[in-house]
Amino acid sequence: MSEAPDLFEQGAVPDLRAKGLSPAYPQKAAWGTVRTLRAWQAAALAEYRSREPKDFLTVATPGAGKTSFALTLAADLLERRVVERIVVVAPTEHLKTQWANAGSRVGISLDPTYTVKQGALAPEFNGFALTYAGVATNPNGLRVRVEQSKTLVILDEVHHAGDALSWGEGVREAFEPATRRLALTGTPFRSDANPIPFVRYEPDGRGGSRSAADYAYGYGEALADGIVRPVLFMAYSGDMHWRTRAGDEVAARLGTPLTKDLESQALRTALDPNGAWIPQVLQAADTRLSEVRNHIADAGGLVIASDQEKARAYARLLEHLCGEKPTVVLSDEEGSSERIEEFSSGTSRWMVAVRMVSEGVDVPRLSVGVYATNTLTPLFFAQAVGRFVRARSKGETASVFVPSVSRLLQHASAMEETRDHVLKAPKDADEAQLLELAERTQSTEDVDPEEGEFTALASEADFEKILYDGGEFGLQAMAGSEEERDYLGLPGLLEPEQVRDLLQRRQAQHLSRAEERAQAEGDAAGPARSQATHQRLRAMRKELNSLVGAWHHRTDQPHGVIHNELRSATGGPPSAAADEDTLQQRIDLIRKWAVTGRK
Repeated sequence: MSEAPDLFEQGAVPDLRAKGLSPAYPQKAAWGTVRTLRAWQAAALAEYRSREPKDFLTVATPGAGKTSFALTLAADLLERRVVERIVVVAPTEHLKTQWANAGSRVGISLDPTYTVKQGALAPEFNGFALTYAGVATNPNGLRVRVEQSKTLVILDEVHHAGDALSWGEGVREAFEPATRRLALTGTPFRSDANPIPFVRYEPDGRGGSRSAADYAYGYGEALADGIVRPVLFMAYSGDMHWRTRAGDEVAARLGTPLTKDLESQALRTALDPNGAWIPQVLQAADTRLSEVRNHIADAGGLVIASDQEKARAYARLLEHLCGEKPTVVLSDEEGSSERIEEFSSGTSRWMVAVRMVSEGVDVPRLSVGVYATNTLTPLFFAQAVGRFVRARSKGETASVFVPSVSRLLQHASAMEETRDHVLKAPKDADEAQLLELAERTQSTEDVDPEEGEFTALASEADFEKILYDGGEFGLQAMAGSEEERDYLGLPGLLEPEQVRDLLQRRQAQHLSRAEERAQAEGDAAGPARSQATHQRLRAMRKELNSLVGAWHHRTDQPHGVIHNELRSATGGPPSAAADEDTLQQRIDLIRKWAVTGRK
C-alpha cells in the first residue's frame, strides 16, 4: 500500500508532530483514502490526541464538518486498536443512513438497520447506528453489547439526550461502560433542569452550572475560514387580519410592536396558505433562487413548514409558481430518506419539509430557504439555518426568508454568538419535578390558546429589510416592487465584502428615492381617490412604513419607537387599524421631520 503524501509539509493541515504526536492524518492505510483536514479538525484532533480523554465534547457550527472529524477520529482509534467497535447515536432514522454512507467513504462500515434484538453484529461491519429513541427502548441490552467490545460511542447532536428523561437515562445506562465517548453538537444547548450524560459542567458563578466544550468552533470562525456561507436574512412583514374564537376581528401588522399573543396570531395568519402573504414570499424566494441558479446551476431551495397539511399546500403553490413539482418530505412517510437523497444529488428547484430536514441532514446545494413555521426556539432556528450554510465554492451566499417576528430576528442577529447549555441551579424537589414535567411536555411551537377556533381572514406581504453581517439594509416596500427586486436580484456569487458594499449602495439609492418622494408636492395629495378604500389604506400604510424605515436609517431609532411617537402625537389606534385621516396625519408629520431634519 503506497504511503500518503506529507500534507503537513505542504501546509494543508497543521503539523501535529509539533506536539510530539504520531500523525495519522490525513487518514490513510486500511481506513480509506487520503483526506485533507480543515484546520479546526486537525486542531481538535491534536487536542484529543494530547489528552486521550474518555469523554470529549465538540461544538462546531453546522456545515463545519463534524461528521468528517468524528469519522477520522474513529478511524484513528480503530487503527491504533484503542477501540474495536463504533456505535453512532443520531436523532433520526435518516441520519443513521447518512452516517453509514459517510463512514463507507473512509472505510468504516456501519449498519444503520441494526437492532439490539438481533444479537451479534455481522462480521463485515465495524459498528452500527441507532437513534436516541432506539437506545431508550433497550438500554440494558445495548449495554451488554458495549461491554463485549472496546467501543467508541459517537453521540451526534448530543443535546437530544436531554429531550426526554428516558432518553438521557437510556444513554447513561447503555454507554457508561464504553471505552471512549465523543459528543457532537452544532446548535445551542437549551437550558435544562437535568444534566446531559457525559457532559462536563462548571460553576457559572450564579448558583448553576455551565457545560464546558473540549473544543468549540463557531459560525464566525467558520465564516472567516471560508468553510460556511454568509447568510442574508430576508425579513418580510405585512398586514394581517383574523378572527378570534370570541368572534372579534383583529387587524395587526407583522413587524410592528405586538404582544406575544398578537404576534403569534399574526404569524399564524401569515403562514396560512389561503392568504396572500405566503404565496408572495414564496414568489420572492423563487425569484431569488432563479438569480442564484444563474451562477450556481444546481442551487436548490427548502421550505420548512409547520405541519404536513401546510407543507403539501406550499408545495402546490410552488408548483404553480415555478412550473416544477417540489420534493415533499414528511417524516412519517416511507421513502422520505430516499427522497432527500434524490433531491440532494439532483438539480430540481424546491424541497418542502416539516421537521426532517431541520437538523444534521446534508444537502450542500441548498442555497435559498423559507422559514415558514411557527417554531420559534433558538435551537430549532439554528438547526434550520444550518441546512443552508455549507459552502461548496468561493463566493457563495445563502438567503433565508423569515417572517418579521421579533424572536426570529433576534435569533438571526445572534447567529455568530456561541451559547452553552446552562444547567439551572438546584430547586426544591417539588419545583424540580414540575420543571422536569414541563421540559418533557412543552412543545417547541408557540401554542395558541385559540388553536382550532382561530380563523385567518386575509394577509399581505411586504419586504421589510435584510439582516446581514450585523447590519440592517433596505426600506419597507411592497412585494413585487422595484425596491424588492433590487435585493432579490443580488448576484449569486459574491465575496462577503462585496455583498455588504452592494447592500449599502442599494440602501443609499432607496433612501434617496424615499426622501425625494417625501419632499415632492404631488405626494401630499395621498393615494388616488379612485382606489377602493382598502386599497387606499394599504397604500397609505406602505407609504408610512417606508417613511418610518427612512427615518430609522437616518436616526438609528427602532421602528417601534418611531411608530409609537407618531401615534402619541396624532392619537388613534396602531397603523394596522387606523383610518385614512389618522394615517395621513402621521404621514404628514414624518414628512415634516424628513424635510426639517428634526422632530
